[in-house]
Amino acid sequence: MKFLAKKTLAVCCLLVASQSAFASETLSSANTAWILTSTALVLFMTIPGLSLFYGGLVRVKNVLSVLMQCFAITCMVSVLWLIGAYSLAFSEGNALIGGLDNMFFANVTEGSMSGDIPESVFAMFQLTFAIITPALIVGAFAERMKFASMMLFSAIWVIVVYAPVTHWVWGGGWLGEMGLLDFAGGTVVHVTAGAAALVCALVMGPRKGFPTTAMPPHNLTMAMTGAGMLWVGWFGFNAGSALAANGDAGMAMLVTHMSASAGALTWMACEWFKFGKPSALGAVTGMVAGLGTITPASGFVGPMGGLVIGILGGFLCFNMTNLLKIKLRIDDSLDVFPVHGVGGALGTILAGVFASASLGIFSGQGYAEGMDMASQLTVQVTGVIATFVYTVIATFVILKLVDVLLGLRVGTDEETEGLDINQHNERGYDL
Repeated sequence: MKFLAKKTLAVCCLLVASQSAFASETLSSANTAWILTSTALVLFMTIPGLSLFYGGLVRVKNVLSVLMQCFAITCMVSVLWLIGAYSLAFSEGNALIGGLDNMFFANVTEGSMSGDIPESVFAMFQLTFAIITPALIVGAFAERMKFASMMLFSAIWVIVVYAPVTHWVWGGGWLGEMGLLDFAGGTVVHVTAGAAALVCALVMGPRKGFPTTAMPPHNLTMAMTGAGMLWVGWFGFNAGSALAANGDAGMAMLVTHMSASAGALTWMACEWFKFGKPSALGAVTGMVAGLGTITPASGFVGPMGGLVIGILGGFLCFNMTNLLKIKLRIDDSLDVFPVHGVGGALGTILAGVFASASLGIFSGQGYAEGMDMASQLTVQVTGVIATFVYTVIATFVILKLVDVLLGLRVGTDEETEGLDINQHNERGYDL
């Protein structure tokens, strides 16, 4: 009996050891730890990073409303992701939209895997991208949209725009099959948010008093604090998109930092030349422009390519911001389209240039087999145009639907009073 017991114990130990070895081959603890960290960093970008950045840029009577919008979007999109948005984005479907197999996370269990990380970690990481994208759009209609209308618009927009475009690019859809280079969301996040912001600004019209009444940021200290949090969080956004703790993640982090630095310096230089002095607001806006521009290219280009992308992003976004507000008089309140939309489009296109392995010190990781610069640029431009056009049309329809159901804008008196009191019966400050 003792001999039989020893044999049985030995067999059990071998089985446990073999299962542990198998698990170690399929699940990477290092990659899982890095994506868990990146997930926290990207959520940190929205709450508190983007919240404080946007909150500092609006007038004092609307600061709480902007913080509330970012917070509420985070909660609502999280629930929508669980119910069905994740499934539409990443489940097997057709070229345009994913299926419904993962509604309510039906197949996301503790043991289910996405590559060599748990699918729960992958789903949570992607959720943080879905959260920040509609939160970015808040900057376009800040200080004038009803809170209920914002919630309904954002909910429909995530399902109708964000989920399908994510599937096109990352979920096995037609743009991914074409070979679009979008490492961390140039089209998925920035072009969609920027295009939607432009439509929102046009449909809703300008704030009362724009452009004759000065509407300076009420707290640049808050805005710069939030911007710093965005910079740090963006390392999770871009480097985390490698979905591994490897050289791609390291290079993505390096080029992200270089592009942000170059974008900030370029914007400051443009202001210095045009207005005689650089501003704190310009510095942080240029930094965000550099980050948005490098996002789609971050896993494909080298450090010098990232530097050039940041410089071009800062320069173009600066001029587009002035064109939109000063020349065209379009009140995109916090410059979402010229910074994120234009920057994301530019970065997506430039990824097709600086990914080349034949540019000397400006070289990147190289194209996929069978692709050259001309063919890659064709794919990149196609991705930008398709994403922009679809987002514009869908956003316009959603806004009109919400306007019929709830109305989009607060009244003139309510806008004068401020959304903090009118929409939430609270004040941002009570000193």
